[in-house]
Amino acid sequence: MQYSFRPAREQDLDQIWGILKDAITRRKEEGSNQWQDGYPNPEVVRADIAKDSGYVLTDGDTIVGYCAILINDEPEYANLRGKWLTEGDFVLYHRVAVSDKYLGQGLAQEMLKRVEEYAREHGIRSVKADTNFDNLGMLRIFEKLGYTYCGEVSFRGSSRKAFEKVLVD
Repeated sequence: MQYSFRPAREQDLDQIWGILKDAITRRKEEGSNQWQDGYPNPEVVRADIAKDSGYVLTDGDTIVGYCAILINDEPEYANLRGKWLTEGDFVLYHRVAVSDKYLGQGLAQEMLKRVEEYAREHGIRSVKADTNFDNLGMLRIFEKLGYTYCGEVSFRGSSRKAFEKVLVD
């Protein structure tokens, strides 16, 4: 399959929210408290789109995945309990979700590789991310893609594992 990765548009909101809603339900069924507090929600996605940070992975006209990509825009990362591999500019991503219909096809990894391309295109060699301690799927992806565990950060009262990958040419 040939997937495209592009900025999300306002008209994508319903498809994106459907994917995130299903991911929220999956996390709950897995017994996690991640994303069980009203976040993310359609307003968060709308804000991502408005500030050009929402991105979608598509299969033709079908949105199969979503994430938000930011540059140097996560204040909580300054409060890391641990140590980042690098200082300076970094790309980070949040709200990674894949459509239920496309699970198990490596599309989260595909999206994160596209995030790495985005970082390179912007001349940035550091990609940072975080996830819940019990998000085993995401933790496996970090390991497969060569991320290094750097410590913990907190969001909305919950601790998250934080990772960084230094991109090489």
